[in-house]
Amino acid sequence: MELGGVRIGAGEGVLLLANTANRDPAVFGNADELDLERGSRNHLAFGFGPHQCLGQNLARLELQIVIDTLFRRIPGLRPAVPVDELRFKDDATVYGIREFPVTW
Repeated sequence: MELGGVRIGAGEGVLLLANTANRDPAVFGNADELDLERGSRNHLAFGFGPHQCLGQNLARLELQIVIDTLFRRIPGLRPAVPVDELRFKDDATVYGIREFPVTW
């Protein structure tokens, strides 16, 4: 088969990097920015079809409840440092922010 202009032969392995998922600028506007209100449902976070995560609806509900509750209880919550000073983990299996100092 051919994927992205690269021929993958029978029996050859393919390594997928989770930290590159959902960052395609052809699919997502401002793909490299965290936008909790983006509303797009074309992401790869919970899979699709027979490989769809069974807990995805619970995980989404839990996140919605936690975020709503957090900002209701601490309405002045905000980053303690400029966003461009946040350090990211780019040397681990799971990509993300190393720490996110906040203040209120």
